[in-house]
Amino acid sequence: MSTVNPQPLWQPDPQRIARSQVTRFQAWAAEHHGAPADGGYEALHRWSVDELEPFWEAVTQWFDVRFSTPYARVLDDRSMPGAEWFPGATLNYAEHALRAAVTRADEPALLYVDETHEPRPVTWSELRRQVGSLAAELRALGLRPGDRVSGYLPNIPQAVVALLATAAVGAVWTSCAPDFGARSVLDRFQQVEPVVLFTVDGYRYGGKEHDRRETVAELRRELPSLRAVVHIPLLGTEAPEGALEWDALTSADTEPVFEQVPFAHPLWVLYSSGTTGLPKAIVQSQGGILVEHLKQLGLHCDLGPEDRFFWYTSTGWMMWNFLVSGLLTGTTVVLYDGSPGYPDTGAQWRIAERTGATLFGTSAAYVMACRKADVHPGRDFDLSKMQCVATTGSPLPPDGFRWLHDEVREDLWIASVSGGTDVCSCFAGAVPTLPVYIGELQAPSLGTDLQSWDPSGKPLIDEVGELVVTNPMPSMPIHFWNDPDGSRYHDSYFDTYPGVWRHGDWITVTTRGSVVIHGRSDSTLNRQGVRMGSADIYEAVERLPEIKESLVIGIEQPDGGYWMPLFVQLAPEAVLDQALLDRIKATIRENLSPRHIPDEVIEVPGIPHTLTGKRIEVPVKRLLQGTPLEKAVNPGSIDNLELLHFYEDLARKRA
Repeated sequence: MSTVNPQPLWQPDPQRIARSQVTRFQAWAAEHHGAPADGGYEALHRWSVDELEPFWEAVTQWFDVRFSTPYARVLDDRSMPGAEWFPGATLNYAEHALRAAVTRADEPALLYVDETHEPRPVTWSELRRQVGSLAAELRALGLRPGDRVSGYLPNIPQAVVALLATAAVGAVWTSCAPDFGARSVLDRFQQVEPVVLFTVDGYRYGGKEHDRRETVAELRRELPSLRAVVHIPLLGTEAPEGALEWDALTSADTEPVFEQVPFAHPLWVLYSSGTTGLPKAIVQSQGGILVEHLKQLGLHCDLGPEDRFFWYTSTGWMMWNFLVSGLLTGTTVVLYDGSPGYPDTGAQWRIAERTGATLFGTSAAYVMACRKADVHPGRDFDLSKMQCVATTGSPLPPDGFRWLHDEVREDLWIASVSGGTDVCSCFAGAVPTLPVYIGELQAPSLGTDLQSWDPSGKPLIDEVGELVVTNPMPSMPIHFWNDPDGSRYHDSYFDTYPGVWRHGDWITVTTRGSVVIHGRSDSTLNRQGVRMGSADIYEAVERLPEIKESLVIGIEQPDGGYWMPLFVQLAPEAVLDQALLDRIKATIRENLSPRHIPDEVIEVPGIPHTLTGKRIEVPVKRLLQGTPLEKAVNPGSIDNLELLHFYEDLARKRA
């Protein structure tokens, strides 16, 4: 990583800096909590990690968090895992998510969009009424604090109502998207034993209807803990026998009752991709998520009541939970249920235009697909209200930064962010007061002591190392489900550096304080002692129009050698001939280095992904090392299991 200061791609103007919430928060925290008044974001960040207690207390006061019983102290025990936040305090997440109903009753809390691309509003008062009605009905069914409620639902308003009603009761929410098959859903839901299941009869995607009634019937059979099933007729079918009707549960005009629960009371269960073994069932708390998301959405994303927040996601990804938390800042949340590229690649930009999105979040893959498909968002859509485009899921390549700058508009704030399901938040990314440099995340998040470490635990600057967090964050898991001694939780993050969170990403922290993400450290390529992330190779290779997608694996050989194959899925009509092989190698040599050139380029029928769309590098690496398929991967977590047989056969031939 060069320490030479390049020119920023974007710089916020003085007015934007002055009116941003993070600037106003810093001035207020300087007056009331001893934060530095000068030095900008860098000084505020240093204070936020050096002085965790005053920082997080300031966050709760700035956002007027309502504690129904007071806390004894901000942080009782700083050790990780096991940090105890705001002991003694009680509160309710859903109460905070619905606060804007008091002052903005008739304005939209949600804008729901399906593949017709016509937004339909749900007002704050209507959202609050439905949550009140459903929460009362759930209590009447016997639902109690701590019980689990599951949703097999697409990204529709009913999913938001069900989550908030669950939280209002003090029960624990968990969800899967309806494109997940029965086995994948059961691998998740059977762990937590839900007592209520919210489900649709099907969903629409890519212009087609997908009937899920048989899958729902299987879920009901295989979840003996269920006491009630709620039917949402998205495709208009009758409720199956024994199921309750959504409309009947949400029709009353009932004032919501918000159960006041301890700060560390579980709010929801999220799942890691679970590429090996059962998915990790990650439990996060009502209070921890509340304060972390207020910080992230209010200060970092600069969201407030005037904003419209659209992130393309499904209910099976943590970004859906993050999106719903936009309600905490009084922001109108845009829900899109449908294909990201239907009827054409420009679909998400059209939705952003029609909903007046001020912050549009998407995947790096979508940005690169738009670039390849020659989409021109700034020319073809009115995006004048859009302040920020944010990306996550994988590192946004430099070409993606340039394309957004050139094709949306030059004064666009581009926020590449990185975090994890494990904390349901960002470790680094958006800061409205800092410049944007091509290929870099602006800075570590407030309250997050993000560092890059070498194997001995020495911090690195301008060098690639392990992403670690050296202080507790409120949204770190309170535990994993069915992990009574905490060993699985400990082994997931704390076995490499005791007491320090190791996330499993390679990063560079630059002298400017920005962050570069290089991909997963557990599938990192190590060529002749030079470590590199797979993302760098994908970015270079997938610029070529003949390459639809690629997968690179580095495998240590028994003889001390190193085999690094590059698997490529070709675009239609493309042929992997000598000319294309030469271009692939030349592209890597010129954009990266000769050390990055793969030992072999192998054409494959497709690249396997997790159900949340991430390329699965580690399981493929294990297959190529001879691990049997059933031990290398959890079949229920993969989008197309057939694709793995190719890699299995290749390992057999090589052996």
